[in-house]
Amino acid sequence: MSPTATPLPKGRASHYNGPATTLEQSLNTHKNGFTQGMKLEFPSGGTFGFGADDLKGFSRSFAEVEWLLLVLVLLYMTFAQVTLEERAAMLMALFFFGAFVLSFHYANFFRQENLWKLALEAGVMLVFITWVVAYSGKLASPLLNLYLIAIVASALTLGKVFSLVILVAIAAAYLLLFGITSGTSLLSVPYVTRLLAQLAPVVLVGYLTTMLAADIRFVVDRLNYMSQSDELTGLLNMRGFMPLMEREASRSQRYGHQFAVLMVDCDQLKAINDAYGHEAGNRFLNFIVGRLKEVTRTTDLLARYGGDEFLILLPETSPEGGLLVAERMRRAVSGSLLDLDGRPIAATVSIGVALFPEDSRDPRQLIDKADQAMYLSKQRGKNVVSTFTEAA
Repeated sequence: MSPTATPLPKGRASHYNGPATTLEQSLNTHKNGFTQGMKLEFPSGGTFGFGADDLKGFSRSFAEVEWLLLVLVLLYMTFAQVTLEERAAMLMALFFFGAFVLSFHYANFFRQENLWKLALEAGVMLVFITWVVAYSGKLASPLLNLYLIAIVASALTLGKVFSLVILVAIAAAYLLLFGITSGTSLLSVPYVTRLLAQLAPVVLVGYLTTMLAADIRFVVDRLNYMSQSDELTGLLNMRGFMPLMEREASRSQRYGHQFAVLMVDCDQLKAINDAYGHEAGNRFLNFIVGRLKEVTRTTDLLARYGGDEFLILLPETSPEGGLLVAERMRRAVSGSLLDLDGRPIAATVSIGVALFPEDSRDPRQLIDKADQAMYLSKQRGKNVVSTFTEAA
């Protein structure tokens, strides 16, 4: 076969102009687009939130807290001396709150978890607590500390803003309970002093829990970020790339879209390592990554496959479009020189292209076929773009 490059296909040129893709952009774009989760915030900056799996975990935690509240109120009614009126009022509260919990968590009232659902649950939880406290001694009730459970659950899951709203709601509940208990003026010094003394533990617990939750989330997100990125290039590693590719395959299958997978191999890395050392090789890899990013869109995914090989996923891309991008990448690399301490180093890449669904519908098979196409480019003399159809 001739070692000449694949001819440049026509059309869709402007479709691939755009800023380079980063790991954070890739994860945010694809988590939002394919998992419909909350927006993520990475420790390096940007935006922070929760994914769908996080929200499901929070929902389970809320359910456990709600059942705990029901059990504690039942225990109080069993062992405390309560009047018939108080018992009837608390039984009614138990019935409605239990029905609410069952409908929210076991009747699929909400098809998808979200923070507004959790906030609504927190609000209903506060109404339930206020009701049973009002009928069990008001501010002298042994159940008053149930507010601490509500504020801890909110602080751990809902974040600072929602926790502040919950705290204001608890303060309003204290005002209501104190107004029922005493005819003292709301502006009197004894009233304000007692109210602050009652609220201080709730505020302190809420503040400390919110700060702790933020620190935990920061560390978890940072660890997730590091576990899904390549330390040298900052691109996705295969652990981060494969779930996103699998979601893209599912999405493309559902909506009848095509996409392309490119396997890119650096032709000169071994020679540069041998001649100039591995530090020069690392600089060479980052140089290649910079050239590849110049061609990709923000929706494209770049990952380091291993050693001197890179994977690129091009969503919603036709066969012609995949070849167009691959050829642009080849030209971007071969048309640049790496300045290695005053020594200009030429670079080339060999690229293999595989297409979904034409070549395979299985993501791992698609990568393998892009790899086969890349090896064909090597056999054709390097600095070539080949497709799996040509390699088959």
